[in-house]
Amino acid sequence: MSGANGKVQAFISKVERYAGKKPFLVVSAPGRMDFLNTHQDYKGLPVVPIAVTLRTYIGIVEKRPDVFRVRSLTLQERGEEHLDEFSVKSPLLRGRGWFGDYLRAVLRVVGERVGSYSIGGELYISSEVPIGSGLASSAALEVAFGEFLNNYWALGLDKMELAETCFVAEKEVMGIPCGRLDQYSSAIGNAILLYPSPPVKYEVLPIEGASFVAVDSGIRHSVGSIHPVRQRELNEGLRKLLKMSLPGYVRKHLGESFDSVNWMEITYQDLEPYIRQLSRQEAGRIAYTLLANESTRLALELIKRGTGDLEALAKIINEQHELLRDLYEVSLPELERIRNSMLESGALGVKISGAGMGGCLIALCRDEESSRRVLEAALGAGAVRGWMLKIDRGSSLDYSE
Repeated sequence: MSGANGKVQAFISKVERYAGKKPFLVVSAPGRMDFLNTHQDYKGLPVVPIAVTLRTYIGIVEKRPDVFRVRSLTLQERGEEHLDEFSVKSPLLRGRGWFGDYLRAVLRVVGERVGSYSIGGELYISSEVPIGSGLASSAALEVAFGEFLNNYWALGLDKMELAETCFVAEKEVMGIPCGRLDQYSSAIGNAILLYPSPPVKYEVLPIEGASFVAVDSGIRHSVGSIHPVRQRELNEGLRKLLKMSLPGYVRKHLGESFDSVNWMEITYQDLEPYIRQLSRQEAGRIAYTLLANESTRLALELIKRGTGDLEALAKIINEQHELLRDLYEVSLPELERIRNSMLESGALGVKISGAGMGGCLIALCRDEESSRRVLEAALGAGAVRGWMLKIDRGSSLDYSE
C-alpha cells in the first residue's frame, strides 16, 4: 500500500517531527476486546476476540547494519524510558517488563524459524492501545513488529504464521503464560472464533449492528501476575478430583494440569457432585471453566443464526462477567462500580476484557448514541479514559515508498 489514511498520516507526521525525516515503511496491528470465554485460550478452549480500532504503529526512517534502534514515542510522551537498541542476529532479553523485549523475542523466533538477517534500522513506535489495560497492548506490539519484519525482509509469512511466531515469542521466549487469543486476534482482525489448540483454526463471525465501548479503569495488572495463580488453583483442584471415585467417562477426559484436560467433552453437570468436595477457590476455578464455555456455545449459536438479537447476546456477556467475578475472582470493587454505571446508563452487556484485576471493561451497546451515554457514565464513575470502538482489520502494511 503506497498511500496512507488519516491515522497513518498523523503517525507519519509525528515521526517526521521527531526524526526529521518521514518513515519509508509503516505497518500497524490492532488491540483486541476479549469478547467471549475469557481466561480459556490457555486451556485450549475456543474463544471469541474482536480486533478494534486502537492500533500500534511502527515506522522505519533509516536502514542500519546489524542493529535495530527503537524509540517508543508513546513511552517518551509518558516521561518513561523509551529508547532501545539490540542486535539483529543475537537479540538478548533485558528483563523486568522492558518494552523492547517483545521485539527482541519476536526477532529471535523469526531468526530460528526463517533465518537471520543482517540489516536492521531506526524504528519509531506509537500506540493507541493502553498498556496493561486488558486490550492486548503487548500482542499489538509483537504483531506490528512481526508485520514489519515480514514486509521489510520479505519473509512471506501468512497471518497464521505471523500470529504463531508472536505467540511463541511471548510464551516460550519471554516466559509469559499466555494463550493464542491475543496474537491471533491482532494478526487476523475482525471478530473471530478461534480454536487455539493445534492445529489452530478460526472462522470469522458475523457480529453486525452492534456498537462497542471500552473503558480503562486505570488499575494496572500483568498477565504474568494473574494467569499463573489461577492455573495453579486449577491444577490443585484437578489433582484432588482424580483421587475421587469418578465415573470412567469423566475420568478419561481429566488430567493433572489444566492444559491436559479435554474440557470440551466435560459438562458442569458431570462434575458438580465432585466439585462440591473441593475448596471454594478450586471449585470456583473449575466451575468457571465449564460454565463459561457452555455459555459461549449458546452465544455462538445466536451469532451464527444472524438474528441480530443483541439483548440475548448481552445477557450472556453479563453472565460471563458474573462468572469471572464470582467464580474466577478477577474483578475489583472499582470495576464493579464502573460496570454498574455503564449498565444503568444503557449498556446492554458489560464484562471484563483480559486478565482482570483492573484493566478494561467492554460494553455492547445498541447504537452510537447509547454508546456515548455509556462512555460518559463510566468516566464519571472512575474510568480514566474510554473509547467508542468498531471492529477493525488485522495487521497491515499501511504505507511504503
